[in-house]
Amino acid sequence: MPSQSDEIKEKLDIVQVISEYLELKKVGANYRANCPFHSEKTPSFYVSSSKQIFKCFGCQKAGDVFTFLMELEGIEFPEALQILAKKTGVEIKKEPPQQRTEKQRLYEICNTALRFFEKQLKTADSGREAKEYLKKRGIKEKTIKEWHIGWAPSAWRGLSDFLISRGYKREEIIKAGLAIRSEERIASPYDRFRERIMFPIFDLQNNAIGFGGRTFKVDSRSDSHKSVSAIAKYINTPNTLIYDKSMVLFGLNIAKMKIREEDEVVLVEGYTDVILSAQSGIQNVVSTSGTALTSHQLRILSRYTKNISLCFDMDIAGEAATKKGIDIAQIQGFNIKIVSLPENKDPADVASENSEEWRGDIKEAEEIINFYFKQSFERFDKNTVEGKKKISEIILPFVARLQNKIEEAHWIGELSQKLSLQEEIIWQEVEKIRGKQSKEYSAESLIPSGVKLEDKKRKRKLEERLLMFFLKFPEEFSKVADRLPVFSFQEGAAIVNFLKEGGEAEKDLNNFISELDLQFDIENEKWEIKPKEEIRFCIDSILKIARDEDFRKIQEELKEAETENPEDEKKIAKILDKINNLKKEQGT
Repeated sequence: MPSQSDEIKEKLDIVQVISEYLELKKVGANYRANCPFHSEKTPSFYVSSSKQIFKCFGCQKAGDVFTFLMELEGIEFPEALQILAKKTGVEIKKEPPQQRTEKQRLYEICNTALRFFEKQLKTADSGREAKEYLKKRGIKEKTIKEWHIGWAPSAWRGLSDFLISRGYKREEIIKAGLAIRSEERIASPYDRFRERIMFPIFDLQNNAIGFGGRTFKVDSRSDSHKSVSAIAKYINTPNTLIYDKSMVLFGLNIAKMKIREEDEVVLVEGYTDVILSAQSGIQNVVSTSGTALTSHQLRILSRYTKNISLCFDMDIAGEAATKKGIDIAQIQGFNIKIVSLPENKDPADVASENSEEWRGDIKEAEEIINFYFKQSFERFDKNTVEGKKKISEIILPFVARLQNKIEEAHWIGELSQKLSLQEEIIWQEVEKIRGKQSKEYSAESLIPSGVKLEDKKRKRKLEERLLMFFLKFPEEFSKVADRLPVFSFQEGAAIVNFLKEGGEAEKDLNNFISELDLQFDIENEKWEIKPKEEIRFCIDSILKIARDEDFRKIQEELKEAETENPEDEKKIAKILDKINNLKKEQGT
């Protein structure tokens, strides 16, 4: 739908859209922020109002307002089009039902199911009973409406039959996670959620994408002899085409702006914890909905804040998944605190009973390393060898991930004093742990032909800079055209071709050229550009990287020949000649 997308881009300012997600600061004619697509401390993400593009000079992601939304939210173009159309008032022509994408159908099914569950809570006899339970928990009528809380009736196919009457297929209902195929395969699929309070889960555009269903009484249909504890308290939508529990935080669609305003997010474990916190006026609270904290969830949160206060069950001997989530958060540069609550109380209890107490608990949250420090010394005997070892195993991984050397030295000193151990011994242990952590959490890439990843990245950046100078100073291009290296990517080769032949660049190169133009503007504001020197440096550096790559390949060839057939002296001598010739060319 190119005409509609062009109309939307004409009406929207990319700066305004991106500022809803990131805190942009004006730098010269452009805007800058920490990149939402990778972890960084020095901002390298730029937005240009005049060119209506963004580019990160760290991870190299770039594009227009549609690209930004698609990358950030993990959505496809039609969804981005719908979201941006709402912002501009552009009317999107409706497609015939058969032409809607599978994802669009699943969104429709989930949003239709939401309305069904809401109505059941209002009208069904069992729904009224569920509403009474919610009110006893302290959830007000207004809150029930705001969070679209509903009720799944006890009928085996109540929802399924309703959705089918609205034109959806049973197979689609299964794909949306709302029905389960019968094991016998003879009977029709039945509803996943029955006789449960329903909490809809929304994406950041307020589309229902999944549900959490909570039981609050014994199942009278088939399990009346069982205790409530024998029935799963919560069941959730499984992963679907539109819902992945590792990528979603419950309540973030409502809390995101408050999180940015407060520059802090409070992470809890349950739906009612979030809902009752919001009802009590504390609106920067979201939930992992019973899952461990994931790197993707953290990447989403980093758009709004780098400060997390965790209100989890933080038993220091707890499950590894929770600890791993905390590890990843610390590695990604989050400041982590722990919120402690009175014994046998959860955030929902405290928020509904005394909102000021809940606010105070959040305010008094402890730095995570301080929390673990105190907990470990309370649990283990510092005067035994085993106790010293256990305490160190808990605390030192946190110390090893500290970015600040003063903090690191402080905690090593504290541990040394408390355990009556020399600091040097503790430093050695920290270095060992740091080495293990770097292996465990590094993103390893396998690069063929012995080419270093750093060289590949550097070569691409040098090539882009070279093109940038050619486009800004075309008179310099003709002077060096005969000694240009072969460009490693398609756009580079295409730009060189049109510079040689004259005329205009092809339309599909416009975005890339705009990105190079933005890069030049940013650099030109910082320092004086000397094109001749810059071009010479880029060409020489690219050629050197190419020679180094050739040299590594020949060395691998030699190693392989010496290992597989050491008696083939002619082949080995031929390879050695190649190495010597290459060294002569390099002047070494």
